[in-house]
Amino acid sequence: MSISETANKNHEELFPNYKSTLKVTDPELIELFDNFAFDEVVSYGNLDTKTRLIMILGSMIASQALGEYKVMLAGALNVGVTPVEVKEIVYQAVPYVGIAKVFDFIHATNEILVSRGIKLPLEGQSTTSPEMRFGKGLEVQKSIFGETIDEMYKESPADQIHIQKYLSANCFGDYYTRNGLDIKTRELLTFSMILSLGGCEPQLKGHIQGNLNVGNDKKILLSTVTQLLPYVGYPRSLNAIRCINEVVSE
Repeated sequence: MSISETANKNHEELFPNYKSTLKVTDPELIELFDNFAFDEVVSYGNLDTKTRLIMILGSMIASQALGEYKVMLAGALNVGVTPVEVKEIVYQAVPYVGIAKVFDFIHATNEILVSRGIKLPLEGQSTTSPEMRFGKGLEVQKSIFGETIDEMYKESPADQIHIQKYLSANCFGDYYTRNGLDIKTRELLTFSMILSLGGCEPQLKGHIQGNLNVGNDKKILLSTVTQLLPYVGYPRSLNAIRCINEVVSE
């Protein structure tokens, strides 16, 4: 097999001494994929290894790729993604992917952490209470999206205003206010999950603007799409790039 030195090095960093059965059964595919994902793609952009793995894990949850998630979670832990960060990735997926799709990933994450001698539950990361979650969530929303939030409330029909309140209290108040991941990382993670879901382009555009507002520029967004490309494919990646180009003025 002709797998490049760079691809082997990057693969070994994540999975030391790992023996792939696919190298035996599907050597041509592994040669193509490893050279692309672990050499060509990794060489592009400005994401550090930890951030790249965080985004890939979020994407795996959104894509419902449980088997590959387990593999990549092991790699992420090997390169310094902490148990708290891993938990926050999974929790952040709940408001965007839904608990029905996240449920199996919670249990898989717990099994892998326990297998590594990590005692559960981890230290709590919540910073809000039932009384303050709405106010704190609204504050975080406005820090990311600005006056757009006021406009959303103003324009919402009376029979739908409860959804806006849920977004503030639940999506942002319950999740974005947690410790473990900073706002820039959370917003980039949300972008990664929404692009991986597919079919959510209006929301994707909103979070592209949100990322720009918190300091994740076009280069970071394109780097993220590129790192996810081997795992989500070209159609969703190209849709994400189109959305970026429509939102970001040159």
